[in-house]
This record gives sequence, C-alpha cells and structure tokens, in this order.
Amino acid sequence: MGVRVQVEGVVQGVGFRPFVHGLATRLGLTGRVGNDARGVFVELDGERDRIAEFLTRLERDAPPLAAIERVTITPGRRAAAGGDGRFLIVASERSGTPRTLVSPDIATCADCLAELADPADRRYRYPFVNCVNCGPRLTITRALPYDRPLTTMAGFTMCDACLAEYHDPADRRFHAQPVCCPACGPTLRLAYARDTPTAGGDALAGAAGVLRAGGVLAVKGLGGYHLAVVASDERAAAELRRRKRRQDKPFAIMVADLPQARRLCEVDAVAQALLTGRERPIVLLPRRTDVRGAVAGAVAPGRRLLGLMLPYTPLHHLLLAETGAPIVLTSANLAGEPIEYDDRAARDRLGGMADAFLTHDRPIHLRADDSVARVVRGRGTLLRRSRGHAPAPFPLAWEAPRPVLGCGAALKNTFCLARGRHAVVSPHLGDLEGYETLRAYAAGIEHFSALLGVRPEVVAHDLHPDYPSTRYALSLPNAEPVPVQHHHAHIASCLADNGEHGRVIGVAFDGLGYGADGTLWGGEFLLADLVAFERAGHLAPVPMPGGEVAIRQPWRMAAAYLAGLEDGAAGATAVARRAGARWESVTALARRGGSAAPPTSSAGRLFDAVAALAGVRDTITYEGQAAIELEQLADTAERGAYPAGVARHDGVLVVAGADLVRAALEDLTRGAGPPVVSARFHNGVRELIVRCCMALREETGLTTVALSGGVFHNVLLAERTVERLECAGFRVLTHARVPAGDGGISLGQAAVAAARDLFR
Repeated sequence: MGVRVQVEGVVQGVGFRPFVHGLATRLGLTGRVGNDARGVFVELDGERDRIAEFLTRLERDAPPLAAIERVTITPGRRAAAGGDGRFLIVASERSGTPRTLVSPDIATCADCLAELADPADRRYRYPFVNCVNCGPRLTITRALPYDRPLTTMAGFTMCDACLAEYHDPADRRFHAQPVCCPACGPTLRLAYARDTPTAGGDALAGAAGVLRAGGVLAVKGLGGYHLAVVASDERAAAELRRRKRRQDKPFAIMVADLPQARRLCEVDAVAQALLTGRERPIVLLPRRTDVRGAVAGAVAPGRRLLGLMLPYTPLHHLLLAETGAPIVLTSANLAGEPIEYDDRAARDRLGGMADAFLTHDRPIHLRADDSVARVVRGRGTLLRRSRGHAPAPFPLAWEAPRPVLGCGAALKNTFCLARGRHAVVSPHLGDLEGYETLRAYAAGIEHFSALLGVRPEVVAHDLHPDYPSTRYALSLPNAEPVPVQHHHAHIASCLADNGEHGRVIGVAFDGLGYGADGTLWGGEFLLADLVAFERAGHLAPVPMPGGEVAIRQPWRMAAAYLAGLEDGAAGATAVARRAGARWESVTALARRGGSAAPPTSSAGRLFDAVAALAGVRDTITYEGQAAIELEQLADTAERGAYPAGVARHDGVLVVAGADLVRAALEDLTRGAGPPVVSARFHNGVRELIVRCCMALREETGLTTVALSGGVFHNVLLAERTVERLECAGFRVLTHARVPAGDGGISLGQAAVAAARDLFR
C-alpha cells in the first residue's frame, strides 16, 4: 500500500522530519520525507495496518514544538520508496508559493545546557550550542523551506563531526539546520568602543569585566542588541538611563536561575512556568520588600513590580555565570525606535551608549524584541508579543476568502497577515512615530509576505487618517482597503484570542481611538461580533485641553474634569497649586472646547485625571505611566467604591466619569490618603462596567462579555472586574496570547476584514 501525506502548520524547524523518519523506521515503512512550500510531505510504502498506526502517531506523538494544522492523505497510489528498502529524508522541494508556517525562536534546552557545562564535551562553553529542540528559528530565516542554505547559517560550512550528527537518525541534531560547534560555527567577539575586537573565551571574560567595572555593555542576542549593566550598580543604571534617554520606564533584569529570581521577587507556580518556558519572556513580578541593595533604585524607580527573565541563549548563560550577578538587559535603541539588530548599524547608532560590544558573526535576519508577560487570575497574559511567541499562528473562525493584511495601530504596533484559516501576527515593532520604525514596519511586512507567500488582496486599517499604518495601507496598490474602527478591532482581537466569533458585549477601555463619528473614543461599550458593532454605551466625553499635550500632562485632564464641576473648590486643589498660573488658562480652554480641546470618552484620560488629582503624576515620560503608578499605589484591602451615574441619551448608555473625579476630590479634601482614593476609584470603574453590562444584558440577552484595550493591562482592575462579572452570571473573555492593548489591534483588524469579506 502507498500513500502521500501532506502536513501543514508549524512543522519546519521543529524536528518534524527526524520525528517522521524515526517513526516510519520503527514501523518498518519505506519511503521519504521532505520539506516543501506547504510544510512537510511524506511518501510511504508498507502494510495497511502499519501505515494506519503511523498516521495515528503522526499527530498524537508529534514533537512538542510542532503545531499541526492540517493533514491531507492521498491514498491509492504507490509512493516512491527509499533506496534499499529504507526510509529517507530527502532534499526540500522549493517549487510553489510558500504556505507553511515558521517556528518562533526557542530557548536553549536542558540537553544543550548540559553540554555547555561539561568540560569533556566538544561544545563546552560554546555560546552557540543548539539542537533540533532549541535555538534560533524565525530570526535567522531568510526564506522557506526552512533549510540551512536559506538561513543566516548558510555561510558556516559544517565540520565533519557536525555533519555526522546532522545525518545520524539517532542524534538529536539529526537535520537540525543551525547545528555548529567551535570548529565550524559563529565566533564570539568583544569590541571596545575605540579598540580592536577580542575573540574566543577572552571575549566573555572581558565582557564580564566591563560590567563589573560599571560599564555599559551592548550584547547581541537572538533578535537584536541589548544594553546591559550590573543590576545592583546604581551609578551604572543611572548612566544607562541618561545614555538611552529613558527617564522613568523600568528596565528588565536577567537573572541566572529560579533561585536568583526568588531572591528578588515573589514567584508562584504560574510565574515559574512563564519564566522557565521555552518562550522565556520578561515576566512582571511583585518585588520582595526584604531585599535591599540587590537592585539599584534607578532600575525600576517607584515600582512594586520587577520585570525578570531567565537566560534564553547559551551566550546569556555564560555571561551571567561569568559576571556573577543579575544584569539589566534592555533593548538597545533610542526611545521610540525599534531594537537594533544589524551589526554595522548597531556600532554606528549605539556607539554613544555602549562602552563595549559583545557580538558575533551570525547575522540576524529579522529583529524580534523580548516578549513581556504577567500573571492575571492564575494564567499568563502577554503584554507584548514578540520573541518566543511570534510568529506562532492564530486560527481564524472562518477561512478568509482572500489574503488579508492588518496594518495595526500607531502605538505598540504589530501587523498581521491572514490566509485561509491562519492569522500570523508579527513581532512587536513599537510606536510608528520615527523614520526608523516606519522603515522597519514596511520592511517587516515585505519580508513576512514573501516568507509566508501571502500577497494581501485586502488591507485592514484604522479609521484614524493620520496613523502611519493607515497611510501605509492606503498606499498599497491592488489591495482593497477595509477601515476597521479601533475599539471594534480591540474586541475582535479578544474574540480571535479566545477562538470566538459570536456577538458579545464588548468593553473596550484604552487611551484613545478614532471613533466612527470622528471624535476620540476610549471608554466604550459595544455590541459586537467579527463583522459589525454597535456603540451601546460610553463614558461621557470630556475636553482634552491642548489635544495630545494632555496625554503627556495628566494634570490637564484633572483640570478638564474639575472645570466641569459646579462648586468652586476645584481651583484650590493641590494639583491646581502645582500647575500655578497655567491652571486658569487650561480650565478656560477646557470650558471653551473646540479643536484646541477636543472631546474624548477615553478611560485612559479618566485614570490620568485621578492620578494627577491624587498627586501621583502630573507629567509622564512614557505611555500609561500615570495609570500604572496609580494602580501600584492602590490599597488592595480597601473595598469601597466611588459611584458613577449612568444615563441614556438617544438609547445609548452614558457614564458620568466626572462623578468618580468628584468623589476622589471629596475624599482627598477630607484627608483620605492616595492609596485609599486609588482603590476606591478602581473599584468604582469596576462597578460602572458591571452595571452597564447588566443593563445591556437586559436589553439584548447577551451573556458573554469581552474585555479589551490597554486599560485592562491593569491587573487590579482586570481581576476585580472579571470576578464581579462572573458573580453576576456573565461569561467573560479576556486576553492571554495577544495583548489587550494596541499590540493586538492588527489581529482584530485582520479577523474583521476576513469576516466581512466572507459575509458581504
């Protein structure tokens, strides 16, 4: 009996062909296996029952890194057998449009770490040890099929020992494309700012010496360069901030192992699984209060949380061991720009930041920043989806009739390519404000389109006409533009994240998004599915005095809310005194309204107003800073909640966010502390969400709520809202695999465009 089996999904670069070879050989089958444009093909000859057993075990026992999406079996014809009755791995078939999926980069496995630490092993202390179960994937892939000549390892010819492993079915490096060793692989180098490079083991010792001496070290990782200092060195951390122009935003810390992580932070079982998983993201964890001096104050100023990660490359393991202390490891870039990944550009652009460069000669083809995760209600939730996760696919509810590009938002941008039943979201790119990020954005779309064989015929974009992603979408020839409202895309991304497509009550709370009426939305209650939405409720609009300036200066939002209060006490508040002479002009601007103070229903701006009123933050240096610090300030034992009125205007629920501001002002006037005010405000937002959802359930009969938007990165709000909604009988959908914030917008856009294309 002969059959041909076509396997589609993430099946290249994950040890699938060696797995098939071993399975077929054990079952006494002959034939061949190889990569092709669609994934992996298998041609089998043998007894019927043995082929049946093969097909059962093909999916049941597949390698852990594989994600099989479809298996197509063509029976009834004789397969081409391997020579001498063997089963062979054959050269890849490179004809046709690529339809396979690419594996994310994978943290170093335990077997490779054992070799790294074994003085008797030929890969002892070799910074590029890898095997079929770990190592670089996406970031070194130039084209598909995933074979060495089509990766950045093409320039490294395998030595006889590596070649023997590569061809040995019993070896875990059997057909591992990046396989190498000190005799034939990449070489580590240390280059001082104005000195010649040093190669080999001296490079590691020299790099650790730079760190211990208080220097800033640039380190080439899997998806780009990072900047490192010793985490306990106050002067070095402060100097890194100055050079990187990063005033307040926390730095991530890399620790050597779990015991070291537990010395700095509280690590529960879910956090441990995140830290040690093959994706190795940065994990935000509660910092221990009984540890002094282990982390410099400049690393995460004023934060209850620390972002920790474990080493995910052999080089990181070696560097941590050589340095003997946790290190700051932050993306090597200027604020607002993408992570640097090109060697020449890194030397040119990072020369003023780094004292030395720990680098190597294996090129990075595609940049990928670190992913960021947090534990929410007992499960890991991504705040930034990038290295280790991207480009793992999302299944779509229906097959997209035509290929789709979701162009994403302006902030925390990702893009998404969808074809058939798969949507692939790019690694995190950042804010599309500068030339470098825009160039990386356009190049990334071109590379992924070619890599996946997707030429978009439908391009989904935000309604905002000035978003760079919108302008890019409208510039594409031969693609039908599909505008998708920002908050509808948020809810659609939550549906896609959860494998849902039906109509829900969508709560989309974020900073700003262009509304269907041309105003700025951000505190929305939608009745939505993947095709359409209805705006069923929102926070009452409030002026944003100075427009975008009010985003960077939260005290302006406090002025706008207080300007609407009828009593005269607003001008006597501490925030008014801090603003000085500007207060009256800004409140007057808010009262006049118009284009200089556009109205917004933004939940993020409501959080800003209360943060400024409570003395938390008058100005910010990064997006969401005031709300983040307000959350961390909250007294979690406080159960009181500020009430907010809900009225109906033309059948739409309108929530008086000003009521929360008034209640906070009254509490502060009576002497309540900011932690209590913060807690009561958070609880008040929770209650208004639940109240509106209950009202909409009465009207529509809908019992499922989807929570999305950057405000729901606030764990205090998210956990308490979900708990209350579930107690009220709702089924609640939240994000896990894609961020609730703008990093998930592109997936939502693609899902909406595909659904509209199908049902139009």
